[in-house]
Amino acid sequence: MISINQKEYAFIDQIMLVKTFITGQLATNSYLVGDEVTKEAVVIDPWQKIDVILACLHSNDLHLTAIINTHGHFDHVSGNLALQKATGAPILIHPADAALSEKAGLLAGLVHLRGKNSPPADVFLKEGQEIEVGKLLFRVLHTPGHTPGGITLAGDGVLFCGDLLFHGSPGITNLPGCSENDLANSINKLMFTFPKETAIYCGHGPMTTVGGEREHYMTATQ
Repeated sequence: MISINQKEYAFIDQIMLVKTFITGQLATNSYLVGDEVTKEAVVIDPWQKIDVILACLHSNDLHLTAIINTHGHFDHVSGNLALQKATGAPILIHPADAALSEKAGLLAGLVHLRGKNSPPADVFLKEGQEIEVGKLLFRVLHTPGHTPGGITLAGDGVLFCGDLLFHGSPGITNLPGCSENDLANSINKLMFTFPKETAIYCGHGPMTTVGGEREHYMTATQ
């Protein structure tokens, strides 16, 4: 199963290209994010159908500069190996999830799904670190809860949050290493830091906004 959605965000002197690949039995969202001016791009959370991602890079004349994992679960890192072999791009992850990503194949097998271990990360991400993608700039936010090393990438008007939250619901906290308290704090970090029109790209399901989720969480707690 795979589908591709595309949306372009026009800014003053740049265009952010976002392509969404929905793959696997868990319908995981993998994202290709590129600067259409400089032709640099990153892939966030690759799992399956790496050939389709490579074809999209080629058809858009994009150069992959990094593979970024929002967290270490198998459905967000199992494409790291194939994508790195094909492109040579470095793998970036928070150190608290590095060991989890390197055991991805084993953990996938425990739930009878396909997965591959990630190669060791080339760069460990930390709170406040900045990642340049051409003229686009993304800031790393450490947002644990779903996993200890979960991160959110904050760009100009967009957030890529992995499994921290979904459209209308928080991420799950019933897996080893999860923390309900950390998850709530991380969600609040997004809800009260960014403008309501900020787009949120989640690890599963449709895109949402800070305003939409802020309203949902306020309603849920009343």
